[in-house]
Amino acid sequence: MANRSYLYSADSMPNEAEIPPLIRCISEHNWDVPLAHKLLVGRGTTVVPSMIWNPPIGIAADYADGAALLRDLLRAVGEGLEDDAEFAECVARTTAHLEKQQAKYFVLETGEIVSMTDEDPAASVRRLVAEDIPDAVARAEAAIAGRNDDWLASVRADWQRHFASFYSETLYFSFPG
Repeated sequence: MANRSYLYSADSMPNEAEIPPLIRCISEHNWDVPLAHKLLVGRGTTVVPSMIWNPPIGIAADYADGAALLRDLLRAVGEGLEDDAEFAECVARTTAHLEKQQAKYFVLETGEIVSMTDEDPAASVRRLVAEDIPDAVARAEAAIAGRNDDWLASVRADWQRHFASFYSETLYFSFPG
């Protein structure tokens, strides 16, 4: 079985007392936290209690702003992939699912990914929130503005790794309701 990052949406953030009453499945990605997940949780990012594991290793962020950032980057990446039907289908499937599962927040569960190293999982998540996610957002914003063409070309060349996650209403860890 692969270790995965899991992305959900909810109308409230998990807290110490409870998880949100309605949790919608967005996406899961094997062996990594992909660029798409980092961008989706890239606005209003905060560490929250996990809905799956005990340590505080969940990441929540603003849904609308994160989805807009990903859509803008997909548009920029697509400017060099106009003839790639597989990329176009990935973008259509992703954006339709994001619209269907929309809520107030994204909640990213990283427990399986951050547990693959010897580093403390909570410290790994704090690093993701303080360094990795802001770095990905800054690079994406620069690329969208036309100031990071080399990075954009590298993302375009390997778009499957960054964007071709499994998007579904049911993930390995799904919640009732």
